[in-house]
Amino acid sequence: MENSIKNIIEAAWDDRALLAEQSTKDAIISLIDQLDKGEIRVAEPGESGWIVNDWVKKGVILYFPTAQMETIKVGPFEFHDKIPLKQNFAEQGVRVVPHAIARHGSFLEKGVIMMPSYVNIGAWVGSGTMVDTWATVGSCAQIGRNVHLSGGVGIGGVLEPVQAAPVIIEDDCFIGSRAIVVEGVHIEKEAVLGANVVLTQSTRIIDVSGDEEVVYKGRVPAGSVVIPGTYSKSFPAGEYQVACALIIGKRKESTNKKTSLNDALRDFNVAV
Repeated sequence: MENSIKNIIEAAWDDRALLAEQSTKDAIISLIDQLDKGEIRVAEPGESGWIVNDWVKKGVILYFPTAQMETIKVGPFEFHDKIPLKQNFAEQGVRVVPHAIARHGSFLEKGVIMMPSYVNIGAWVGSGTMVDTWATVGSCAQIGRNVHLSGGVGIGGVLEPVQAAPVIIEDDCFIGSRAIVVEGVHIEKEAVLGANVVLTQSTRIIDVSGDEEVVYKGRVPAGSVVIPGTYSKSFPAGEYQVACALIIGKRKESTNKKTSLNDALRDFNVAV
């Protein structure tokens, strides 16, 4: 069944005229339903690292030109969109606080808590994860289990280019208030980001915990404690401070439980 849907979507990606055919529309809807149930993922961990399922992202992109605009009424609230809202939270064992919104085609594993926040289509959020107030999880982002996305966190979405990896936050991470992670940056398990850390693919992530700096881009190693920083860079007009992120140490064994994640930052006198 999956291969059949994949073949139809790949064909429609190469020839958009096929989007007019009902079999193509049915395949796309089936894919979105599978994403919504967690039966398939945009990206998933494999033996040698994360695997991006390009064709699934293609299906999400093709959903937009085939779906029709509809009015969605929720009590006194009204929306006008192509994608319906996710439903049946009680059956799924997910706590959703007003005014939290998740779109159909996103997956929330049992035990997820959504404070007033937003989860976009194609995203996958693992059990025990808290999506805190005004946090956003962008399209196709992969959020692991027992993660805390603090208030105002922005997890970017990635649809195109289709081969680009989405943002990945692995299990047991703590993402501090107003932190931003975009452009497919990969946060490995048990990492801790302090408040206001901003990570893009071009952000220098500098490990300053040893005798010599070690520079990463696009990836935060497992267990790292990260804070915002700056470094000096010369420009024609002079020397200026450019934003970066600093790895100042590793989490201790005493902070490996979700309930004590804040202590991982307090150990280093870092704002949550």
